[in-house]
Amino acid sequence: MPHIHNEPGQIDFVVNVFVVYRDKVLFRLHDKRNIWLMPGGHVELNEVPEQAAVREVYEEVGLEVKLYNPTQLPLLAREADPESIPTTFEGYKELLPPVYMEIHNYSETHRHIGLVYFATASTDRVVEPEGREKSGGILWLSKDELEAHPEINDQMKKYGLKALELLSG
Repeated sequence: MPHIHNEPGQIDFVVNVFVVYRDKVLFRLHDKRNIWLMPGGHVELNEVPEQAAVREVYEEVGLEVKLYNPTQLPLLAREADPESIPTTFEGYKELLPPVYMEIHNYSETHRHIGLVYFATASTDRVVEPEGREKSGGILWLSKDELEAHPEINDQMKKYGLKALELLSG
């Protein structure tokens, strides 16, 4: 989805999902920015962040994922479908918190607030769905491979390594 806000200084919310399968974490070469990132994208209007996280991973790499609960506390919101989220009282729904939050410049006049999620997949078989944006490449990296990769920036390495630490095996 394109940017929701288009006026200078406005901020969009985006999700970033570090997907782990066994002992490897997924990176994709972003087709427009030509840098190695995780699957992710904009939170659409009337969409909760965890829905966006699951949707973006599926749209970009064809994987169905289970989001990690960083609090390890029971949450009411266990599904990505907002209609299936139980409520404790009218109009109240708990959301799955991200593992990290950050803000970054997308351009000189536009910023993103990134909600960083970790997730697991039941397969490493990536399928880029037809009619969707294509990546410039896909990598499943082990801890050692990620640490040694010269083209992945330190912040992405930090998040990827933490996802591997929490979700490997």
